[in-house]
Amino acid sequence: MFKGSCVALVTPMLHDRSIDWNHLDALIEWHIEEKTDALLAIGTTGENVTLSADEQLKVLKRTMQVVNQRIPVMAGTGSNATAYSIQMTESAKKLGVDYCLLVTPYYNKPTQEGLYQHFTAIANAVSIPQILYNVPGRTSCDLLPNTVKRLANHPHIIAIKEATGDLDRANTLIQYAQSIDHFNIYSGDDATAFEFLKLGGHGVISVTANILPNIVHQLCQAVFNHDLDQAKSMQAILYAFNSLLFVESNPIPVKWALSYMGKIKSYCRLPLTPLSFEYEESIKKALQKAKITL
Repeated sequence: MFKGSCVALVTPMLHDRSIDWNHLDALIEWHIEEKTDALLAIGTTGENVTLSADEQLKVLKRTMQVVNQRIPVMAGTGSNATAYSIQMTESAKKLGVDYCLLVTPYYNKPTQEGLYQHFTAIANAVSIPQILYNVPGRTSCDLLPNTVKRLANHPHIIAIKEATGDLDRANTLIQYAQSIDHFNIYSGDDATAFEFLKLGGHGVISVTANILPNIVHQLCQAVFNHDLDQAKSMQAILYAFNSLLFVESNPIPVKWALSYMGKIKSYCRLPLTPLSFEYEESIKKALQKAKITL
């Protein structure tokens, strides 16, 4: 398992909202240069829910080709249908990804037993390392710690991306992981990632890493090396972005920031719309203050 920073990569798009392959290639190369430890393709930040299944697999295939085994690649293959999640996870495995990220089923509102059976069915069906993804703020479905503990005993379920921002819960999960050798805990909430890492988390799957990949990498490494002064310096740079990049629904703000940096165009697919003008100046000033090269 990787330990450190994983970028939840955006999917660049052109003015007609088709996939911008050239900018996708360039982003991946930039992240590798900036020492990003792992890469998540077709996740929430990658707008997977508005990509067709064919598009998702094309993005994943292109990502695997460009990365060329230089860093681990994770694929967002979860959905609110168990059979479809199995199908996408199997397809990702065939493309050679290292891990699959499986979000809790949205809209259905399953019970904890339903969640247990859903994730167990996927893990039984596809022999690839799988990471649970709990983000109730987006799914209205909360994977509770006791259910995580049950699932962590499955040999194919090797981690959780916990995005509640609840540090008490994070501490509970980290304690569980200490008794299960193969199970890791990753933060999915940039705002609390620093504290999460200090508690013993294994890394962060980060939106902010899209624009400050090396800083997020350095933050993780500093905490792992018990260099809290260095970690605090990195956190001071990240602090503003960890809120600014969520002033509207992700990935609207981060795509605008990347566009301002000259990395991509800012287009998202409907129903996501362009960043509201009122937020542009504050993101621009934060980028300038961070002395990001444009």
